[in-house]
Amino acid sequence: MTTEYLYQKELDHVIAALMPQNQLIVRVMLHTGMRLSDALNLRSEGLAMSGWYVESKTGKKRRYGLPRPLYEAIMEQAGPEWAFPGRKAGTHKTRQAVWKDIKRAATAFRLPQNVGAHSMRKVYAVRLMERYGTIERVRRDLNHSSASITAIYAMADILLERKEKERKRRQKSKKKR
Repeated sequence: MTTEYLYQKELDHVIAALMPQNQLIVRVMLHTGMRLSDALNLRSEGLAMSGWYVESKTGKKRRYGLPRPLYEAIMEQAGPEWAFPGRKAGTHKTRQAVWKDIKRAATAFRLPQNVGAHSMRKVYAVRLMERYGTIERVRRDLNHSSASITAIYAMADILLERKEKERKRRQKSKKKR
């Protein structure tokens, strides 16, 4: 099952329920559109308010920018090697630990969507679509090779609304039986 979009109120609840370091990681993902693995691979030494990184999934270079308060919060808790250090010396936080915390937070609020780390990338894409209004601009920013894939991300809010309407319609028809 694929992860789904979160409305702002739901997103705020999930973020508030996360562990502090995971809140920072999610904020980075929401601000940059990074995948979780790319956010976790940020190194303390090379981290700046803006720069380039190579996406682990695609091998493509991608630009990022962080607002000063977010950058400073990251650097305040960063380890000597990794921006988001793990429990063991010399390691970064694991994807599984962040994913588990996001799932726990979504479950605590009984959200009907399948929420995961990749939901943040969908929120980012919807925000870009609202700002720029073109799939092509969102496609370039997300480094997608296909506009059809980008459309799934950029219109995730609309797809979720349709799914919720269908879910409500089914519930009503079950009650009538």
